[in-house]
Amino acid sequence: MDLIEVLPSLRMLRFPVGAAYLWRDGDELTLIDTGTADAAAEIEEVLDGELRRIVLTHWHEDHTGSAARLAARYGAEVVAHRLEAPVIRGEAVGAPPVLEEFEIPIRAGVPALPPAPPCRVDREVEDGDVLEFGGGALVVAVPGHTDGSIAVHLPGLGVLFTGDAVANVGRTTLGVFNTDRARAVASLHRLAAPTVDTAVFGHGDPVVHGAAAALRAAAAATR
Repeated sequence: MDLIEVLPSLRMLRFPVGAAYLWRDGDELTLIDTGTADAAAEIEEVLDGELRRIVLTHWHEDHTGSAARLAARYGAEVVAHRLEAPVIRGEAVGAPPVLEEFEIPIRAGVPALPPAPPCRVDREVEDGDVLEFGGGALVVAVPGHTDGSIAVHLPGLGVLFTGDAVANVGRTTLGVFNTDRARAVASLHRLAAPTVDTAVFGHGDPVVHGAAAALRAAAAATR
């Protein structure tokens, strides 16, 4: 795992597949996504405050893999969209992606990931709900990658966590491996609307300044 300071209050935890993010409010920490099931020990090494909550952007195993262990050990509140909660709890099976032709070789190159153990979800959220970190974190529904994918926007600070709705591998683009491409494209266009200076992604490098322009360019290039 690589630990990268994005902002004074925001650190990126980069894994071989995907990333998680630690947000700090004083001594209180919020973890956005948790990597794969084998990432928990490395995450624990960098927790230097109270892990207050875990926000899961969607159910995929590279985002929820370590959630159960961390939630149990630290008593953190687990937050996810109500449509993702049954899958995260192990009560339902998530829909597989509908691959575009260009995505087939990309998918074939992704290593097999350990399954995510079922994890409790303490708070089921909807579009427009506000979480108590970062001065008020706005939940933004971004369906398409999965039905209940969410982004998290800190409007007072100009920070956006996109989950897998957007990627930034080489350039800012629509995320891959979507269940419904049309809805995913609509979600990308929605994320291009807020005033955002810093954006961080489930896959790819952060955009620390000028993220709104990068998101608008990605949306304009995607139909």
